[in-house]
Amino acid sequence: MTKALIFDLDNTLYSEATGLELRVLERINEYVCAYMGWPMEETHQRRRERARRFGTTLEWLVLEEGLKDVDGYFDYIHPEGEERCFTPDPVLKSFLDALDYPKIILTNAPMEHARRVLKALAIESCFSSIFDIRYNGLVGKPHPKSYLRALQESGFSLDSAVFIDDSPKYIRGYKALGGRAILKDEMNRFSDLEFERIRSLYELSAIL
Repeated sequence: MTKALIFDLDNTLYSEATGLELRVLERINEYVCAYMGWPMEETHQRRRERARRFGTTLEWLVLEEGLKDVDGYFDYIHPEGEERCFTPDPVLKSFLDALDYPKIILTNAPMEHARRVLKALAIESCFSSIFDIRYNGLVGKPHPKSYLRALQESGFSLDSAVFIDDSPKYIRGYKALGGRAILKDEMNRFSDLEFERIRSLYELSAIL
């Protein structure tokens, strides 16, 4: 029985059509290009290969490449003003408020990014807590402890908290623990995966 909801942030609470995550990816590649000294045209593929077994590019850089300036990394990929693509969304707020469950956010982004996005959309009051990548010691989804610490801190149980994310990798991580997870597949890219799926967040009420 569903008693609580755990939401990812980026491309889950808003449409990927905003392009925000694409700009974040561009800045990640720029940062890695400069840090590793790789040619830009090779950076995207080489970064994906090297970071594949980690939850995030940051985790790979810290654990294998000696990155120390974590705040500098976040400042570059999530600069102030990145949220200007958003305006307050009263329809989204009304929808979230109508979901009569406690709600939290679990994101692999830093807190400052999460707060900017929620404030720009005017939906910050819909969530009781935000658990960011720093909360989990820079080890985020899909590592088991990232989900379990957020559950424990929130007083939610794995068997009654539903997780919603746009990444199959992170959905798979939550399901591996035995929890129920719903993939937001806005562009219908993952129809071959045997996950519960929604195309729009507004389909969530029916599937819950």
